[in-house]
Amino acid sequence: MADRFHRIREVYAEACALAPALCRRFAQAGMAAADIVDAAALARLPVLKKEALMAAQQAEPPFAGYLACRPEEIAHIYVSPGPIFEPSLAADETGHGMDYMFRAAGIGPGDLALNSWAYHLVPAGLLFDQGLRHVGAGVIPSGTGNSELQASLLLKLPVTAFLGSTAFFQTLIERLESEGHKLPGAWTLRHAFLGGEFGDWSARRCHLEAAYAIKIWSCYGTADFGLIGYEEAGKDGYSIHPDRFVQICDPESGVPLPQGQAGEIVVTTLSRGWPMIRFGTGDVACATDIAADGGTARISALQGRVGQAVKAREIFIYPSHVEALPRRVAGIARAAVEVRREGHRDAIAAKIALADAASEAAVAPALRQAFASLTRLQLDHIEIVPSDTLPADAPLLRDLRYASP
Repeated sequence: MADRFHRIREVYAEACALAPALCRRFAQAGMAAADIVDAAALARLPVLKKEALMAAQQAEPPFAGYLACRPEEIAHIYVSPGPIFEPSLAADETGHGMDYMFRAAGIGPGDLALNSWAYHLVPAGLLFDQGLRHVGAGVIPSGTGNSELQASLLLKLPVTAFLGSTAFFQTLIERLESEGHKLPGAWTLRHAFLGGEFGDWSARRCHLEAAYAIKIWSCYGTADFGLIGYEEAGKDGYSIHPDRFVQICDPESGVPLPQGQAGEIVVTTLSRGWPMIRFGTGDVACATDIAADGGTARISALQGRVGQAVKAREIFIYPSHVEALPRRVAGIARAAVEVRREGHRDAIAAKIALADAASEAAVAPALRQAFASLTRLQLDHIEIVPSDTLPADAPLLRDLRYASP
């Protein structure tokens, strides 16, 4: 493996000349980029939490002083819920490293992928598209929605790979089977790159592979980094992209933990332009293999989330989103949100205590609009509850999908 610390010193020395917020992080730790000679030195820098980056961008828009390139080098600016602004450089042709995932799966020239991830604002659709094109595959940029059309494309075109959420993939399967199509004989599909999930993901994956004669793949990535980890045939967990230096850390202290102990995934990118160093993703896993330079070479499957954010339909909901609802919607006294499991999809329910004289009919449309504006997710249920069931100390956000009965 090349000397990654030499790369880190180069990338962050250049970045400090352009990104004042990064300079402040180093200064507050009593460090300079030149001091990062090994994993222990890197760990001296405190972890930057995603919530802190979000708050910093709100205080100093758009990039909070972290941009480390010239504006003309930016090809895209993604807007993830929060909102968080994430620049993407024109020089990147791999979809932030997504090509590694496709090469490991054997995808290349001759493959045709149906990409049902969103192509607007959030990065998933375009990053997967770039990664596929970089390995020589063709892409149908279908984006989200329109399940009837997308199901038909799986039959009318020689699609060999599908990309999307597990729930949407199952929706397409159910539509085709309800129309009398015999799967897998009716399609040419061989691979499905699906959004992994907590809970029963492994069992559902095995069922889909056996029932439909396909190979299912998942990856670990974020909007901030693109690909962090990817699957390799015959190996458990995720191999770490060589341009991501990963440490598994205590969520409170930020201290790296021993191999096999679960903690927060903390990532440092070796790519220039958007210098995320010691960035806490909020996801929990354990290291299953350590590289010679002290970085994590492989992580387990994800085991959950640090803190209070809840991931639903591949997008994070934060307590601050729920807290904002009464401020945005007249007639709401208090609000709470629950994420539940209904069949094979995530269901989002808002529990609302109405203010005096307010009516559900008046509040509901504005609530749906406000929630979608804050999170880009649609509410499935609105439940009006007595105000005493939502006391001031009640949790704003709860994940009930995998709670024990």
